[in-house]
Amino acid sequence: MTWTARHPRIVIVGAGLAGLRAAERLSELNFDGEVLIIGEEQHRPYHRPGLIDQLLTGKLDSHDMALRTYVELGDCWRIGTRVYRLDPAQHLLYLPGAEKLRYDGLIIATGLRPRLLPGAPLRDPRVHLLRTLDEAAAIRSTLAASKGRVVVIGTGFTGCEVAASMRSLHRKVTIVGRSRTLLGNALGAEFGAQINGLHQRNGTDLALGTKPRDWHCTPDYVEIRLSDERTLQASCVILAVGSVPGTQWLRGSGIDITDGVLCEPTCFVVGVEDVVAAGDVACWPNPRFDVGPNRYEHWLNAAEMGQAAAENLLTGRSQAHPYSPLPRFWSEQYGMRIQVAGMPALATKTLSLTKPSSASWKPIVDYFKDGQQIGVVGVDQPRKMLRLIRNLSTESALLMP
Repeated sequence: MTWTARHPRIVIVGAGLAGLRAAERLSELNFDGEVLIIGEEQHRPYHRPGLIDQLLTGKLDSHDMALRTYVELGDCWRIGTRVYRLDPAQHLLYLPGAEKLRYDGLIIATGLRPRLLPGAPLRDPRVHLLRTLDEAAAIRSTLAASKGRVVVIGTGFTGCEVAASMRSLHRKVTIVGRSRTLLGNALGAEFGAQINGLHQRNGTDLALGTKPRDWHCTPDYVEIRLSDERTLQASCVILAVGSVPGTQWLRGSGIDITDGVLCEPTCFVVGVEDVVAAGDVACWPNPRFDVGPNRYEHWLNAAEMGQAAAENLLTGRSQAHPYSPLPRFWSEQYGMRIQVAGMPALATKTLSLTKPSSASWKPIVDYFKDGQQIGVVGVDQPRKMLRLIRNLSTESALLMP
């Protein structure tokens, strides 16, 4: 990209993994202007997946969660600072105290915010969201203060992982969710039914196909009455009902934030100049799959897209390369590793590659949409999954335009 300023400034809004890796990539590419990373939290980047299985369980403390930087970034941090507004026409960011910050290039990496559950009494210190380091530390304090039941509301990966971590602490746990199966929205009902069994075999109580209807907070517990008339008494409640993109500061900017920040395949934000987006907040059409714009809320994608966005910003819109990863991640629950590659949530058909076994449950399932394989999921079969993921990567790459 040709910078008109003598000393160009690239601002990264979002001090998470995507923002960190973007800054590192700018340094690796010898960008000689100013780089500024603005983060709303009071912490520099930390290992967010470790909040559940490391911090909540007491294996690590808050100071152990910090991410290592691979290059020297210098004095580029402004943490504990919220960006209120973006004016892309003037290349201006609006900060507290009426401060206006000009940029030559902008990387949006503001990630996600927890979805709120209507009616949940968040004013009660025993009812928690879980997204940030401070929120995880607050949950840990609540757990230390009482030995009663933990209620996890949400049937996705976060809810399941939290429940598994609580069981490792020998806590009584109930998962509450509207879905009839755990992970059903992500991996399908058949696979989800098996996840139900995994949690039940490990002592987790399931209250599925229902939702909280009434809340009553007493000095001794939080009482939750469910829509199926069941009543739970909890010493700690963790809300894991999903996330929403961190785009509230972009309202009025002209950017399409219908579902995150709408981007071109190259990470450049649609309709504005000199702005790219990366990580969980970015919504873009992956050329590897013909399914339209989507967001990928996973750790590895945040790292890789942060790097790609930074590189394309320096390259310039006209010469930028499409970002076309094969999404992949894993989830640890009760000592079993669930590996996921591709986009199984969008599948309309599945094919099991393993025979049912009463001795052990280690399935591998392929996922298809419109005759094209778009995903594969396996449990505790790392060698086979390595080969299958490599095959999926090769085959899906051949279909790219």
